[in-house]
Amino acid sequence: MRQLRATVRLQLHAGFTFDDACGQVDYYAALGVSHLYLSPFLASRAGSMHGYDGVDPTRVDPELGGEAGLARLVEALRARDMGILADIVPNHLAVGAENAWWQDVLARGRASDFASCFDIDWEQPGADGRLLLPFLGDRYVRVLENGELTLDWDARHGAFFIGYHEHRFPLDPAHAAALLTAAGGDARPGGIPSDERESDDSRVAAVIARHDHGTGEGRARLHGLLERQAYRLAYWRTANDALNWRRFFDITELVGVRVEDESVFDLSHAYLLSLVERGWIDGLRIDHIDGLADPRGYALRLRSRLQAIAERRRELDGGRDGANRRPIYVEKILGDGERLHTDWEVDGATGYEFLDLVSGIQHDPAGREPLARLWREISGRPDDFAAEVQAARREMLHGALTAEFERCVQSIDALASIDPATREFSAATIRRVLGALAVGYPVYRSYAGRNGRPDADAGDFNHAMDVARSLLTAADAAWLPLLDDWFGGRAADAFDEPERQLRLTATTRFQQLTSPLAAKAVEDTAGYRSAVLLSRNDVGCEGAHFAYAPARLHEANRERLATFPRAMLTTATHDHKRGEDVRARLAAISELSDVLVPKMQAWATDQRLYDSRETPSGGDRLMMLQLLLTAWPLALTSGMVPDAELEDCDRQGLNAFADRLVAWQQKAMREAKLASHWLAPDEAYEQAGEDAIRCALSGDELTRELAEAAALLDLPGAINGLAQTVLRLCSPGVPDLYQGTEFWDQSLVDPDNRRPVDMAARREALDEAEAPTSAWRHWRDGAVKQAVIQRLLTLRREHPELFHEGEYLPLHAVGACAEHVIAFARRTPTLTLVVAVPRLSMALSGASDDQQLRWGDTSLMLDALGLEGAGEGWLTSPPVETPTVIRLHEHLSAFPCGAWVWTSGTQLR
Repeated sequence: MRQLRATVRLQLHAGFTFDDACGQVDYYAALGVSHLYLSPFLASRAGSMHGYDGVDPTRVDPELGGEAGLARLVEALRARDMGILADIVPNHLAVGAENAWWQDVLARGRASDFASCFDIDWEQPGADGRLLLPFLGDRYVRVLENGELTLDWDARHGAFFIGYHEHRFPLDPAHAAALLTAAGGDARPGGIPSDERESDDSRVAAVIARHDHGTGEGRARLHGLLERQAYRLAYWRTANDALNWRRFFDITELVGVRVEDESVFDLSHAYLLSLVERGWIDGLRIDHIDGLADPRGYALRLRSRLQAIAERRRELDGGRDGANRRPIYVEKILGDGERLHTDWEVDGATGYEFLDLVSGIQHDPAGREPLARLWREISGRPDDFAAEVQAARREMLHGALTAEFERCVQSIDALASIDPATREFSAATIRRVLGALAVGYPVYRSYAGRNGRPDADAGDFNHAMDVARSLLTAADAAWLPLLDDWFGGRAADAFDEPERQLRLTATTRFQQLTSPLAAKAVEDTAGYRSAVLLSRNDVGCEGAHFAYAPARLHEANRERLATFPRAMLTTATHDHKRGEDVRARLAAISELSDVLVPKMQAWATDQRLYDSRETPSGGDRLMMLQLLLTAWPLALTSGMVPDAELEDCDRQGLNAFADRLVAWQQKAMREAKLASHWLAPDEAYEQAGEDAIRCALSGDELTRELAEAAALLDLPGAINGLAQTVLRLCSPGVPDLYQGTEFWDQSLVDPDNRRPVDMAARREALDEAEAPTSAWRHWRDGAVKQAVIQRLLTLRREHPELFHEGEYLPLHAVGACAEHVIAFARRTPTLTLVVAVPRLSMALSGASDDQQLRWGDTSLMLDALGLEGAGEGWLTSPPVETPTVIRLHEHLSAFPCGAWVWTSGTQLR
């Protein structure tokens, strides 16, 4: 297997297949990437743009090119000594006619060979032992009376099904046979053989006629037939209240898979692992591991399978392969102070916590109060992000996640009822106490199992208990120690059945409740309700913390090197809410609050933008203004010259930018769930927001005002963007690049961040092989960012041991601007890399368009490194001649970031 040095995330779909990826292999090889990090490529729904709606884990998606297309990509990668990191989705599959496993469960119920694959509670009260299918557009009776449900015939498979628009609900084969018998034919439990189907057309027609929805008798027969199936069709709005199967978050079209069952694990992973065994896949990224019943158990089982494959390959290849450990990465949002468990046998998380770190250190803490005051005054909402999260959690428990909450309540009620000492813990009390505990849980979940709660989770659970006590009456709070005990305070294996299993079920359901609760409350609700500065609301970010001191980055880097040295480092993903360079520009607002806060305050009530005083809300106005300024396309020059006529290209650019912002804003308004909602959109309210955006970008004087303000963020945003790139490429871990972000990334939330990438421009820039310092002179085109990436990935390729094993040492600066540099060294016995990037660069700048940084007497002290000779510059031209100090005005004035390498065997050990 190829050594993992750096990855690039590619989003596969029918418009970008394996063959399209083949066309980019040479480019990414020249850039210095070692692995393509591919979005899920096993069979998914037709037309899927992301692959997270898988329907069959036993084959490669034909829309991407199938196994043959994957083979061509593997061959192209091998020719460049590159490999594949595959994103896999063990948590869920998509429901529907394309999923044969799901369809078999609908047809055969609990008797299906695939019934154990899905997380279904057949015994849930009110379900009558059937699977609830809330996919109807209206109440069941109305849909039936309107004739929207029909009995249809699948001639290809010789089977009846219930048709409803695009849905196909199969019938129990025994019932289908009975229908044919009633129509005058013989019972055929397996359907009609293909060689007899034509002659049976009359019987099929007779069956369908008997169930004609156009007559009362036909509807009654159709209803009676549906009542005998293993499922019950229902109005889609019942999903949040009565669903009896686990789904992904609140998405009812994605059903949870029981990979905790070893037979289900093997069935759903056999094909994937065969690709690993063939050497086609070098590593795995596990999507949403927090959704699983037993994340640790899953990770250990997967590691065991990979080790077995490695041993077999080692035997076959005479020891040439199998020596390198194939990495496993988990997609995991780590909360404030949370650490990834070290006993899972994984290689780290996918890097959201690094995104948060870099964003935090680029914010000026002095900017928070003026921005918070602006938010309070204009939005009328508090600036306390934690309070917004807590309120959103309460709403989710009694709204989108009610079904999940009630399943957890039922599991606790069952546990309480087996002991006279706890049977007075009534369902109503359980709802209050459980709800308070879930609302207070500070991270995604705990990881308690058969052996109880891990010590690493104790602090988070105790925090949740404290929050719950503050929300409950004394009588209700008295039950909290019982939940503490049941949810892993004592090991379930210490008890006999049935208590043992009841404890495990209650614990699992609680942990599978808090995970989607955190995601929906934080990322998809509070993040769109509270916007002191949107850069701190992104996926993985700690919105309650406006800024971090550089020491926090150094501490995290050292800890990562000690625990997960191959963890992924990212600053842009397919899930981010704002592109990495939009966040970098947003951070610059914190440095310019004295200039930009008064402007935003005026624009928030500017009658040129709004027809109403109240609509859209003040909060939505401020969020719109923040993104107008920070996502403003760098190539868009309108407004830069007062009173100039707009060029046609500028008009087109403004319109295209407006379209993108309108799409973002509609999603933001619906995610906030305040004035509009996905389930009940307020079109008039959304139109008011769109009108404001189009007014702002109409090309008039107001547009010029906004453009001039956006221009203030250009250079500090670009410097922040380069700094975060250097930090990602040089910190301990494996850097991940998101498709297209080697140029400036001013994308918005998906699908905006999944737009086609202009690869021709990137290839042309890479072919120029321009030095970073030269590309900095025309920085707006983004080639400078690509040049920095290429240079540092080349360094990683030439000296992999420096980044895989190199010691990490924070470096100390002295002088007037010492607080504005972040520096560290990576060191092996024969190599030392020194890295320095600016922080809060406005203090180092003159005019807004001046690219020179003014460091004064600031110097970086290298004495402790014991270096000798000159340090070779990898981003800047002149070497560092003095091995004890770097005078920043000599080396980081013309270009903001530096990386220097000393090669000698004389360093201190």
